[in-house]
Amino acid sequence: MSKQRVTDGERGTPRWRRLIETEKLRLSTGRAPVVMAVLGMLTGLVAGAVVIAFRLLYESGQLALLPGGLEDFEGLPGWQRVVLAVAGAGIIGLYMQHFARRDPRTGIGFVIERTAYHEAMLPLRNAIHQFITGSLAIASGQSVGREGPSVHMGATAGSQLGQWLGLPHNSLRTLVACGTAAAIGASFNTPLAGVAFAMEVVVMEYTIAGFLPVMIAAVTATAMAHLVFGSDIAFSIPALTIQGIHELPLVILLGLLLGGLAAAFIRSLHFTSGLLHGWPPVLRTMLGGLVVGVLALFVPQIMGIGYDTVAAALAGEIGAGLLLAIVAAKLVGTAAVLGLGVPGGLVGPTLIMGATAGGAVGMLAESLISPAFGGPALYALLGMGAMMGATLRAPLAALTAMLELTGNPGIIMPGMLAIAAGTLSARELFRTDSVYHLAMGERGLDPRRNPMLQAASRLGILQLVDQDFRRLPARSDDAELDALLDDPPRWILDGDDDLPSLVCGSEAVLANRAAGRPAMAGAARLTPIDERASLREAIERLRASDGDILLVIRTEATGPERCAGVVSREAIQSAYLS
Repeated sequence: MSKQRVTDGERGTPRWRRLIETEKLRLSTGRAPVVMAVLGMLTGLVAGAVVIAFRLLYESGQLALLPGGLEDFEGLPGWQRVVLAVAGAGIIGLYMQHFARRDPRTGIGFVIERTAYHEAMLPLRNAIHQFITGSLAIASGQSVGREGPSVHMGATAGSQLGQWLGLPHNSLRTLVACGTAAAIGASFNTPLAGVAFAMEVVVMEYTIAGFLPVMIAAVTATAMAHLVFGSDIAFSIPALTIQGIHELPLVILLGLLLGGLAAAFIRSLHFTSGLLHGWPPVLRTMLGGLVVGVLALFVPQIMGIGYDTVAAALAGEIGAGLLLAIVAAKLVGTAAVLGLGVPGGLVGPTLIMGATAGGAVGMLAESLISPAFGGPALYALLGMGAMMGATLRAPLAALTAMLELTGNPGIIMPGMLAIAAGTLSARELFRTDSVYHLAMGERGLDPRRNPMLQAASRLGILQLVDQDFRRLPARSDDAELDALLDDPPRWILDGDDDLPSLVCGSEAVLANRAAGRPAMAGAARLTPIDERASLREAIERLRASDGDILLVIRTEATGPERCAGVVSREAIQSAYLS
C-alpha cells in the first residue's frame, strides 16, 4: 500500500490543520457539511463559554451592588440609583476614551457591517471592549440588554476560530452565524430564535447548507448554559390564546400601535446618536447615565435588563398607569444611553417596551370589551413580539422568541398577525427602516441593495483557480522558451520574483515569438488576492484594478507565500452570473 507523500513544510503541521487544508476547496463551494457541522459545534462551545462568563460577571456585579440580589434596582434609595447609573456610565466612558479609542465600535450593527462588507472578519479587540463595557453597563443599571454584547462576542468567537484555522472567507460568514445563534441560545434559552435571528438579521439569508452548523452551534451553547443556569424558560405563564376571531381586529390594532412605538424608538435613538459628537466619550456616557438615573427616581423598573418587569407585566401585577410610565421612561432612557455611547443591547429594551405597552392595551380592552377576551397577559406577550419584529425587521426571530421564552404555543397565530401588523406599520405607515440598517444607510451602506453580491459572498474563489501555468524567467534563452512552448500551458507568468507580477496567454507568447518580439510583450499585470477570498472580494478587487487576471496567493502554515494559480475575469463573471 502506497503512503501519501508529506512535504517538508507539512511535517511540522498538525494533522487537524492538514485536514482543513485538504477541505478548503469543498469549504469554498459550501459543500463540506461534516466539517462545517464540527466547526459549528466548536463555535457553539467557544461562544457559549464566553456568553456564560459574561453573564456570570455582570450578575456578580449586581449581587455585590444591589440589596435584594439580581435586578433589584428598586431596592436602592433614589439617590443611589442616580449615583450608580452616572458612575457606571462614567467608568465606561473612561474606558472607551483611553482603551477603546482606536476603534470603539461594538454591538449587532457592527457585526452586520463586518459580515456584509468585510468578509465576516471580526477583530478580537472590539469583542474584548464589548465584554468589559457591556458587563459594566448591565451591572450599573443602564437601560440596555445583554443580547447585543452577547451576539457581538459570539459572532467574534466564530470569526476568530475561522481566521485561526485559515478558512475561506465564505466559511467565516457561516461561523459568524453560528456564533450569533449560539449567543442568543445561551443568553435566553432560545436556540430556535437564535437560528432565526442569525439568518434573518446578521447574514440576511436562508440556505440549507448554512442551517445545519448554525443549529448545532445553537444547541451546543444552549446545553452549556443549561449546565450553569438551568433549563427553565424565562417566563413561566399559563397557556394563553385568543378566545375567538372577534379579537383579531384588536390584535391588528395592537400591532399597528406597536409599529408606531417602534418607529418612535428608532427615531429617538437616531436623534440622540447625532448629539454631542465633539464631546469626550466620558461626558457623553455620563450624560446618558444621568438621564437613566433621573428617570429611575420615578420609574426604577427601567434600570438593568428588566426581565423581572416583563414577568410582572405578564402576571398582571402592574397597573395600566405604571405600565405606560415604564414605556415612556424606557424609550427615553434607552435612546439616551445607547445613543450617547454606552455599549449595550437594544433587543431587551424592545421586549420590555412591547410587554408593558401591550399589557396597557390589554387592560384598556378588558375594561371595554364584553365578549370573551384573551386577557392583558396575552396582549403583553403579543406586544413583545410586535415591538421586536418591528424594530429589528425580524418577524420570524420575534415569533420564535415569543414561543421559546414562554413555552406557549397558543400565541403562534395571533403572534404572527401582531408581528406582521407591527412590521408593516413601522415600515409603511411611519416610513422607518430597521434600527440597524438606518444607521448603516447614513454612511451609504446597505447590504440589501445588491443581493447578487451578497450571494457571491457565499462562494470562495478556490473553485475557479486555474493551475495550468508555467513560470518564464525574463532572461530565459530561446531553447528554454521553445521547450516551454512544445507543450504550452494556458498561462505563462514571469519568473523573476517569488511572486509573479505579469501574465500572458500562451497564444500571445507564440505570436510574440513568431513576430520576433519579447516573449512577454503586452503581458497583463497581475492583481494579487488571497486564496481564502470570496467571489465577492474577487469581483471588487477587479473593479478596483485595471487588470483582468487575479494572482491567487497561498500562505502556508510554515514557509513563504506562493502562487496557487490565476483566476480570470471571464471565470469570475461566469460563476457570478450562474
